[in-house]
Amino acid sequence: MTAIRLLLVDDDPLVRAGLSFMMGGADDIEIVGEASDGGEVETLVDRTRPDVVLMDIRMPAVDGLTATERLRAREDAPQVVVLTTFHADEQVLRALRAGAAGFVLKDTPPAEILAAVRRVAAGDPVLSPTVTRQLMRHAVGTAPDTRRTRARDRMAALNDREREVAVAVGRGLSNAEIATGLFMSVATVKTHVSRILAKLDLNNRVQIALLAYDAGLLEEDLEGEQEGH
Repeated sequence: MTAIRLLLVDDDPLVRAGLSFMMGGADDIEIVGEASDGGEVETLVDRTRPDVVLMDIRMPAVDGLTATERLRAREDAPQVVVLTTFHADEQVLRALRAGAAGFVLKDTPPAEILAAVRRVAAGDPVLSPTVTRQLMRHAVGTAPDTRRTRARDRMAALNDREREVAVAVGRGLSNAEIATGLFMSVATVKTHVSRILAKLDLNNRVQIALLAYDAGLLEEDLEGEQEGH
């Protein structure tokens, strides 16, 4: 089994040491490098070729948001998981829009951080439906009309079936759940998701969910959920 190559980025040496100790003890994970600032990331990525970057979002010189945007703009970019102390934060949303595959809280139990890295390395996002909805509720009222117009213009590139799949992804459903709900095979769902990513020039399912929200396609779900509380 090939080990997952992991780069750790955090300005706190104690946090890095703790993460290195915790992650390095797993048989399927190899720590290939550490950085104390976002400005070091691209050079280290070129040198170490990680599969996943565990990225602190708040650093004094170049923050994790900027570093994530720079990384995800590159060809063959590694996956990025953002480290944060906040459940719902505008910077987290910006990092996800930039292409981060998800985020974990710094006080997350070690086993869950390991699981998140493994999922991202396998091509799966690390946002549960609950967390996805929480982030979207946090963004309610913050998206300007121009963002909605742009999102709707982009979604217009999809056919009806792809649009249905995009909305289902936005609801946080798995491929198996989408297949059941839309009466198609899991393989067909995967094909639709791949086409949506290509047509909309997106990196991952998280970005599909955020774009569907921006276009106003998930508001009924969110409003119904809020009324139920």
